[in-house]
Amino acid sequence: MIAEQLEIIDLSHKYKSYSSVNNTLNSINLKLSKGELVGLVGPSGCGKTTLLRIIAGFESPCNGRIVLNGSEISNSSRTIPPEKRGIGMVFQDYALFPHLTVWQNICFGLTKRSNYDRTNWLVELLGLKDFVKRFPHELSGGQRQRIALARALAPGNSIVLLDEPFNSLDVQVRMKLRTELSEVLKTFSATGIFVTHDSQEALSICDRVAVMRDGQLHQCGSAEELIRTPKTSFVGEFVFQKNIFPIQFNNNVLSTPLGSYSLINSVIRTSPDYLMFDSDVVELDFNSPYNCIVKSREYHHSHWIITVKFGDFFIRVSHAVGDSIKIGDSCCIRFIHNKDVLLFPGTIPAVIGQSLIN
Repeated sequence: MIAEQLEIIDLSHKYKSYSSVNNTLNSINLKLSKGELVGLVGPSGCGKTTLLRIIAGFESPCNGRIVLNGSEISNSSRTIPPEKRGIGMVFQDYALFPHLTVWQNICFGLTKRSNYDRTNWLVELLGLKDFVKRFPHELSGGQRQRIALARALAPGNSIVLLDEPFNSLDVQVRMKLRTELSEVLKTFSATGIFVTHDSQEALSICDRVAVMRDGQLHQCGSAEELIRTPKTSFVGEFVFQKNIFPIQFNNNVLSTPLGSYSLINSVIRTSPDYLMFDSDVVELDFNSPYNCIVKSREYHHSHWIITVKFGDFFIRVSHAVGDSIKIGDSCCIRFIHNKDVLLFPGTIPAVIGQSLIN
C-alpha cells in the first residue's frame, strides 16, 4: 500500500478580519501519496489558494489538522513556520527577486553547506544553463516560471505547491511548461498540488483532480472517475461543461424543459431532481419551429460548441463545422434518442428515449 505523504483532516478556516460568518473552508479531507500530482480546480473564491496557503504555513486553520510524513504541522493552536516544513511554493507572479541573477534566485534560501549538485541538475533539466547570469527582466515569462519552479525544488522539498503558475503565459508556452512540470516533479519524486482555473489543464497532467466550491471539496478522483461517476452535478457542470436541467420523474417518464421523454432499459428507484447531459445529447434544427437563439460559438477542432438560450437556460450543443451558424440565429433544440445521461442526486446512469407528445 502506498503511504500518504500529506493528510488534510477535517480542515476548516475563516479569516478573522472578515465580518462574514461563513468559513472560507469547510471540513476538507484530502490525502496525497508520495510523487502524486493533484490538481485543485473550482470557481474564483472557492478556497483553492487559501487551502494552499494553509498547507504552506502562511495561514492557520480554525479546525482540523495537517499531517506531513506522519508529523502534525498545522492545527488550530499550533502552526509550524513555512521555512521549517520542507514545502516549496511557486507563486502566480513568480515572486522572483529583480536584483538577483537567475542563479542567485534559484539558490536563494540554500545554506553554504548545501549540496549544489541538485541545483546544477535542475538548471540543466529546465533549460536554464545559458541564462544563469541574467536577471529576471531579461527573460521571457516561460523562463521566469522555470526559475520559480527550480527555486522551489532546489532545497530538496518533497512537496511543491503551485498557485496558477501558467496563468499569464501564452497558449504554446503554457502547453509546453505543463508537460515539463509533470516530468520534472516525477524526476525528483516530488509531490505536487497544482491550483488552476482550467479544469482541462488539470485533467491532462494531474494524477487526480480535486473539485472545490464555496469552501467545500465536492470530489477528488482521477479523470476517469470524474467523467464516469461525478458525485455531484456541480462536478460535471464545472469540470466538463455539461448541461444541467431540473426535472420531474414519474412512471419512467422524464419531464424536462425540452418536453417529456421515456427512458430506455432504466430502473430508477429514487426521485431524481436534475438531469446532466453532454453537448452531443442534444441537436439543433434550423428548419423546425424555433424555440431558442444562438448566443455564442466555440471552435473545437472537429466541431462547434454552440451555446443557445432556451428560456432561462443556456445549453451547450455540439454541431458540425461545415454549417454556417451566426450569433443571433434562431433554431430548434431537442434531445437525441438513445443517448446516455446522468440523473442526480445519486449519479444514476440512464438512456434517454423517444419524445412523448402530451
